[in-house]
Amino acid sequence: MNEDVRNIVLGVLATGVSASLGWLARTYLWRRGLRRKQAFFGLPSGSECLLVVNRMAGSERSVHATDVSALLELSALVKDCGARPRIVQHDTARQGLGEIAEFCIGGPYSNRRMAAHLPNLLPGVTMNVEQEPSEDRGMLTVAGETYRAEWGVTEYVVLARLTRGEGVRPVFLLCGQAAVTNQAAARHLARHHKELAGKYGSDGSFALLLKVVNSRAYGPDVVELVADVTRVALSAPSAAPAAT
Repeated sequence: MNEDVRNIVLGVLATGVSASLGWLARTYLWRRGLRRKQAFFGLPSGSECLLVVNRMAGSERSVHATDVSALLELSALVKDCGARPRIVQHDTARQGLGEIAEFCIGGPYSNRRMAAHLPNLLPGVTMNVEQEPSEDRGMLTVAGETYRAEWGVTEYVVLARLTRGEGVRPVFLLCGQAAVTNQAAARHLARHHKELAGKYGSDGSFALLLKVVNSRAYGPDVVELVADVTRVALSAPSAAPAAT
């Protein structure tokens, strides 16, 4: 009887030790994953970040419902890191680079801060802000290559992570031709941040050109990587030779 009791006690102890070790291992892996995520997004626990939202086309203060969805997805990322999001309108953002992490949403035609960021941070990328001709509206140009939207069928967005300024916090740019492309970029970032951190490091810069396929049917869910345009996007385009 004593032998049976001892075996039972030893079995219970072994189970308890195994469960504790398993819990410790899971906790360690979770904390390591959280630290990597915080480092990639520049969001240590208790920090604050800036979410710069654009205006809806044709309105000075309204925000497109799809851009609100993008904000919600980014806010969830921020809160997962234990940080606090601060949402500001594009024309009221007065913040230097690198002081706190920043997510800037929308093209330069609807976001004044994005209009300032592109020539400063991504001089190799431009977006047409003119309404006419209609086929060139929102056209992206990257190192001389042009990407026109076919609305609802094929639309493009530049997703970039950049580090500049006095501090070490990154700026994320989600510069899309339409609201659905901004949300697609936010969703792509949420789904693939581990792969991006593995490829570019927790402090590296990158610029990706993404294509949103058939948003009329699939919304922001079907996204293809067109190209890694980091090198050309970070370089100012060469000046055209002067006419002789």
